[in-house]
Amino acid sequence: MPAIGLGTFGSDRYGPAEVSNAVAGALRAGYRLVDCAAVYGNEDRIGEVLTEAISEGIPREELFVVSKVWNDAHAPEAAVASVHRSLRDLRLDHLDAVFVHWPFPNHHPPMADTSARDPHARPYDHDAYLALWRALEGLVDAGLVRHLGTSNTTIPKLELLLRDARIAPALNEMELHPCFQQPELFDFCVAHGVQPVGYSPLGSPSRPERDRTPDDVVDVEDPVVVRIAAAHGVHPALVCLKWAVARGQVPIPFAVKPEQYTANLRAVVEDPLTAAEAEELRAADRGNRLIKGQVFLWPGAESWEELWDLDGRIAVAPITD
Repeated sequence: MPAIGLGTFGSDRYGPAEVSNAVAGALRAGYRLVDCAAVYGNEDRIGEVLTEAISEGIPREELFVVSKVWNDAHAPEAAVASVHRSLRDLRLDHLDAVFVHWPFPNHHPPMADTSARDPHARPYDHDAYLALWRALEGLVDAGLVRHLGTSNTTIPKLELLLRDARIAPALNEMELHPCFQQPELFDFCVAHGVQPVGYSPLGSPSRPERDRTPDDVVDVEDPVVVRIAAAHGVHPALVCLKWAVARGQVPIPFAVKPEQYTANLRAVVEDPLTAAEAEELRAADRGNRLIKGQVFLWPGAESWEELWDLDGRIAVAPITD
């Protein structure tokens, strides 16, 4: 798996044309990992780019193309249909990995406010999740998917999946940046042979307004990050990527400007952090989750923290009369 990828979530700011143009430029610059998702609404345009790139000489086996099953496709037959649709849109005969985007079948309309709630939302249901997972295992058996991955999950949920899955998750996509390092979950993944993939590796400066709260911190303004960036003569954002690779996670930064995605790629192959600098960056961790997921809460849930099993237990729906 490549050491860095290009994210393709355009947030509320960039349309399919801008994102697909960025993918085309990134592939020319040397990227080989493209992180896609059905819900991003741009896989058909990215598929055109991938077809052209392969026809121009990039071997398919060098590419690592990822997609994700969205929350409205958790029923086994819907999940299979979602993957087939992604394969068709991306114009590929197989996907290198498929992630379950969130562990709940709770969804929301595009650009929903954080107060929006799916009236049918519910907490994690392991039996239902396992039925979805088994449907995806069948796609691996059929040669349509090479690896399976989880996303936005927690240690208690992973423990259950590792116990019950026939094909264990090979990857876990999770929010990872210097100010939110998730050391317990990261170490759990590594100990169980699950490769951590880090989204929002720069601290998600382009995340939707709905995901911003007054208490959020800014990674590129952290004193340790800024000091190390000055020592290397680079923008602090690039220190975030150097840290990610030094730690052993695969960052998937999103960028549409050529100077940005080119600099991001160079950051992970040139001028690495020293071991001492990587160790210093532990001090940047503030436990500051930026993508809180409020819109995925179920009726009766009081806080976004219930999505993340912070006390080590999977949340359950409140009992009502």
